Amino acid sequence: MTDVAPQHTGDRPAGRKPNPATFTRVEVNSAVSAASDAARFGPEHTTEPVAYDGILLASFGGPEGQDEVIPFLRNVTAGRGIPDERLEEVAHHYRHYGGVSPINEQNRQLKASIERELERRGIDLPVFWGNRNSEPYFNDVLLDAREAGCSTLIAIATSAYSSFSSCRQYREDFADALEDSGLGGQLTIDKVRAFFDHPGFVAPFIEGVRDAVLSLAHEDAQLDLATEVEVLFTTHSVPMADAENSGPPGAGFGESGAYAAQHLAVAEVVALAAQQELIEDTTLAGRVPQQLSWQLVYQSRSGPPSQPWLEPDINDVIEELPSKGVKAVVVVPIGFVSDHMEVLWDLDNEAKDSAADAGLAFRRTPTPGIHAKYVEGLVDLVLERRDAIPVGERPAMTTIGPWFDVCRPGCCANKRLGFKPAVSGLLP
Repeated sequence: MTDVAPQHTGDRPAGRKPNPATFTRVEVNSAVSAASDAARFGPEHTTEPVAYDGILLASFGGPEGQDEVIPFLRNVTAGRGIPDERLEEVAHHYRHYGGVSPINEQNRQLKASIERELERRGIDLPVFWGNRNSEPYFNDVLLDAREAGCSTLIAIATSAYSSFSSCRQYREDFADALEDSGLGGQLTIDKVRAFFDHPGFVAPFIEGVRDAVLSLAHEDAQLDLATEVEVLFTTHSVPMADAENSGPPGAGFGESGAYAAQHLAVAEVVALAAQQELIEDTTLAGRVPQQLSWQLVYQSRSGPPSQPWLEPDINDVIEELPSKGVKAVVVVPIGFVSDHMEVLWDLDNEAKDSAADAGLAFRRTPTPGIHAKYVEGLVDLVLERRDAIPVGERPAMTTIGPWFDVCRPGCCANKRLGFKPAVSGLLP
């Protein structure tokens, strides 16, 4: 390639979401757009080491002031023709918190934690943070990375599971940013595997469930942990069509796709591991059941009522629990990596209020955030690609994983929106 990397000048345009990519740039003798040599032919798991020179921490973004709320929501809903009046109706979550989403500050803390963990291990890799829907946008961040001398990036998205919005859309975002910034052919971007069942992601949830049940048990010595406590593993609902298309086509995950299957598998692991740790607690002698009662529920749905989304809704489930003899609920945000708006508002406000209305004791477990095991796990995910760790040696706590390094053809496609250029995966 003969393209020259643009230099960062004082008048460089910034603060703008990249325009959609218009083509898919695939190098000669390659099958994957903008991929490292190890990934360019599309193996399920790479077997060659890669000298990555930068990490891209990729997230959703959020407003950091009242005047940023509507521009942010315009980005989130781009292409749907939603007027500002309607956006204002759904902006109350952010208005309630002064127009500030917690997600950006959480990602600053996560970036700093990853940098400290890299330094602790003696690894010299810069970490760049970019967002889909707010500053810093991916196109600006890629220019920053290139100007810092980087050419081979490994991306970590702040989403652990397989679906359009949590995986495929980030791959499309990277393609948009490469084309918009003019860096196609100068930067490669690989992406770590979906880490839903990596021990670093799962461990904080095991601790959370254990501690929540222990707290309830100590608060009420008569509470029957077998029949009067319900554990609700919750995640973001998605349209049924997106759920069905999550994961590789024809993978046999059923009508709710890999998205639901991955959550169910992780929930089962967390429930069992937490139960085992509770058995070892001598203060609960004879009270721990052979199996915690749990189910997977969904939250934060949007879109028209006529469009089917994954169910059941967490608030509907909470409302029904007293009729089943349940007296306490443990809410586990297993679909989320940090306490962003969907956790703070939809769980700590709405779900908590639903529990209070139902007369239930309520506990909400922490998300991984900057938990040491989670941060260590993210660095481990980078190193397994850098060092070409054999797939049989990669940690995975379910039989579904370890997930693919390079997304398979058609993986997590959004058929409503049609094909869009994407990196880090085989076409289409």
